[in-house]
Amino acid sequence: MVGQDDHVTRDPLWRESVMRLRRVTVRGPSMSPALSDGDVVLVRFGAPVRPGDVVLVTWASRPGQLSVKRAVHPDADGWHVRGDNPFGSTDSATLGPASVHAVARHRLWPRPGRVPGPRH
Repeated sequence: MVGQDDHVTRDPLWRESVMRLRRVTVRGPSMSPALSDGDVVLVRFGAPVRPGDVVLVTWASRPGQLSVKRAVHPDADGWHVRGDNPFGSTDSATLGPASVHAVARHRLWPRPGRVPGPRH
């Protein structure tokens, strides 16, 4: 579905300044077991980021790609993030620090509730 302002920009975060909440569908195995391919989470733009949060990020080397990862720690160039699945994630170990755009605290579908925390 094309929104009325899609002609203004192709930036996937074009609504960031207008919409504070957005539904995001998780794709791929990188956040398993906490989140699975097809899970829908609610993200909040502008929310404070804490280590352990699930976040919506981009990398300078992949400008059109949005990813859902777990925040590890901040540094001068952004946040180090990683997927919960060490065997199926491309994250800061490969791409360096990421820009965090939003924080996901709630899963909407298929099992509504809080996003599970990191496994220890």
